[in-house]
Amino acid sequence: MNNFYRIVVIFFSSIVLGFAFNMFLLPHEVLTGGVTGVAMILGLLSPINTGIWIIILNIPILILGWLKLGKTFIANSFFSVLVTSISMLYIPVVQITNDALLSSIFGGVIAGIAIGVIIRFYGSTGGFDIIGLLLTKKRDIPLGGLIFALNSIVVFVSGFVFAWDLALYTMASIYVTGIVIDRIHTRHIKLTLMVVTRCGEELKHEMLSKLYRGITVINGEGAYSKSKLEILYTVISRYELAVVRPLIKQIDPNAFVSVSETLEVMGNFRRE
Repeated sequence: MNNFYRIVVIFFSSIVLGFAFNMFLLPHEVLTGGVTGVAMILGLLSPINTGIWIIILNIPILILGWLKLGKTFIANSFFSVLVTSISMLYIPVVQITNDALLSSIFGGVIAGIAIGVIIRFYGSTGGFDIIGLLLTKKRDIPLGGLIFALNSIVVFVSGFVFAWDLALYTMASIYVTGIVIDRIHTRHIKLTLMVVTRCGEELKHEMLSKLYRGITVINGEGAYSKSKLEILYTVISRYELAVVRPLIKQIDPNAFVSVSETLEVMGNFRRE
């Protein structure tokens, strides 16, 4: 059921992405960033067709993603790209507004929502999304900002090949998309979790089995009740909070829980 739900969400999000392209970005000929943008430049500078370049450039990225992110992720990504491509064939290219800047911003917002949801449900739209996810596994870098930086390089180079005004509209659209992605994909945000409980041993065992995080156990005492307590201290990602919250309520509904955002983590922290 979870896999079916994931596929359904990726399916509809991919259609929304196709809608953003055909209704907002393509009518104003807003340039494409990422691997497609690189392929467009190479297609103009060489006798090889742009479509061939898209396939050539994506093959090593997909292989790398298969090795580092898993076959399920790549299968979801391929499914997303396929659905997006097919939806763009049937969704008419209609200019909703004559204002190119307005279309770039709204197209960027809608595309950011779609891409963020797809990534959150363990998929991607291919190209730089996969590279960005690989880099964020090693460093706590916001994914949207990283994708924006990678795309900006392509757009800057394409500005010398295409028109600069279109390149600047694309920069605005990509920037908005990156911000929206970071509002949805929050895996890079780390949280400090402190739990004061009377069921320390049971809760510690369940958290270790579900989270794969190191936990520091501190013996404590209630200042008023004088009762013996245990304090569990750990750092988790924002996504893992959804796992921890019901776990604590199930084992110890009376536990005192403190959650705060962590600016930086040093030491052995599992980022996968």
